[in-house]
Amino acid sequence: MKRFPFIALFLALIVAGCATSEPPELTAQRIVDQAAVTLDEFRAHEKLKGYADMLPKARALVILPQVIKAGLFAGGEAGNGVLVARGPGGGWSDPAFHTLGAASFGLQIGVQDTAIILVIRSEGALQAILKHQGKLGADIGASVGFAGIGMEASTTTNVGADVVAFATTNLGAYLGSSLEGAVLAVRRDLNEAYYGAGATPAAIVAGKHTNPATRRLRDALGS
Repeated sequence: MKRFPFIALFLALIVAGCATSEPPELTAQRIVDQAAVTLDEFRAHEKLKGYADMLPKARALVILPQVIKAGLFAGGEAGNGVLVARGPGGGWSDPAFHTLGAASFGLQIGVQDTAIILVIRSEGALQAILKHQGKLGADIGASVGFAGIGMEASTTTNVGADVVAFATTNLGAYLGSSLEGAVLAVRRDLNEAYYGAGATPAAIVAGKHTNPATRRLRDALGS
């Protein structure tokens, strides 16, 4: 089981280094725009009402517009996204860029494109994500619950959870696991391309770095 974080981190690094001809600042902007669309779609989805109920008290969100999941007995998933945190006045920070990677074993087969939003419900969970590049769950000291299409957010396993993951399928069919062994890795290249050299997730969510091109995402967060 200890190999899960290493496999998950490897998957995250694959996504981070996927061949693309576009400059990193354009990649970053595309992820920000996709995150705004994901927020609107989740809010409007009639089967994800639990997400909307948790949003007003959320300390932060991790928005992953496109997580590619594939498996044949051994499975994995990976995708880029953003972290936004609520400020002292109730407004939202500009986004910090992260990559999610996860690995799992067991009966699973298929390929799926999934959108995921992690609702960060406590300051401790937010700080754990900012300070550690570890596996979600015990490794960062934050409990994780899961709620997807047809699953209630207020299940027994989610009561008191520091992080609740909501997911909906964009494309494909998959039989298998959820966010087992997931690792959130910082995309330093995208953070610095979008905000300038030295920009870190902690400084970004603290409001020390801004980018006017985040307006569409801010509108989606505030709607």
